[in-house]
Amino acid sequence: MTTIDVSAISAISAILSTLAASVAIADRSVGGRIEVLGNDRLRFLHNQTTNTIQFRKPGQGCETVFVTSTARTIDLARVYLLEDRALLLLSPQRYQFLLTWLDRYIFPADQVCLRDVTPDTACIQVLGKRSSELLGALGLRDLPQTIHEHGAGTVADIPVRVAMGSGLTYPGYTLILAADQAESLRQALIHSSLDSLVPVVLNDSEWEMLRILDGYPAPDAELTEDYNPLEAGLWHTLAFDKGCYIGQETIARLNTYKGVKQRLWGIQFAESVEVGAMLNEAGEKIGTLTSVTASASGYFGLGYLRTKAGGIGSIVRVGEKQVQGTIVAAPYLHHPD
Repeated sequence: MTTIDVSAISAISAILSTLAASVAIADRSVGGRIEVLGNDRLRFLHNQTTNTIQFRKPGQGCETVFVTSTARTIDLARVYLLEDRALLLLSPQRYQFLLTWLDRYIFPADQVCLRDVTPDTACIQVLGKRSSELLGALGLRDLPQTIHEHGAGTVADIPVRVAMGSGLTYPGYTLILAADQAESLRQALIHSSLDSLVPVVLNDSEWEMLRILDGYPAPDAELTEDYNPLEAGLWHTLAFDKGCYIGQETIARLNTYKGVKQRLWGIQFAESVEVGAMLNEAGEKIGTLTSVTASASGYFGLGYLRTKAGGIGSIVRVGEKQVQGTIVAAPYLHHPD
């Protein structure tokens, strides 16, 4: 994304108003879904990612990060644990790579099997204040009450797995279902009989705008081999006491010796700016702009900033025009004080 049409500002304002008062629907089937099966599945995932997996129970889930041996980020994933398998929700840019990458770490004695269920499944998010009302009106009872908690149910007589949370910090739910039922579910959600509720359907571009405003890092933008999870604000996905996993030594060392040299922040601009532009202070490069979108008050970006350059409230400039930006908190990102 480079320069943004000013009309997008009013569009995102309308979407944010919808989330605050009503409900929106987003088909996120573009992402990848991989099942991990076998008796060793929990131990296997525990040893491959940053969060604690092995001691969680069926019906629970979490966010976790796949990293390289030097702790560079590959993908931010959601894991849902079922009685007989674990389901990974992965980014569209990474899931095929991770399918091959994970297979490399399965040894002959491991009781682990990977299955790509992306073509056979769909993923639909229901976001906004009235999400639970909409799902309840369509017959879904006993909604999960804890983030990433999940279970089986039916929506408009369509079998689904429903999880609390949409990945973003906006209230909502994630529905996983058979691919051939996706359009029927979409229509049922759009045409529900709930009085005064007309869901807004978000396209991929609109969801991307929400992602950036939320601060949710994405592959090929904020999640690349140039950055690690600590820099990316993913501290809530890191279990420092879980023991050995791929990349663990580097992450532990960075944490112990306060070695995080840059951090991902939100940046508020009054004018449009371009992704990839250098963030500077008095002409000295202090970071890089990784994403940008329209916001209700102008333009909002995500960018990595040197830790020594400051944090919230700091002023930066970007691009040839030296557009001024203010560093702000982004809801999804977590950085230690």
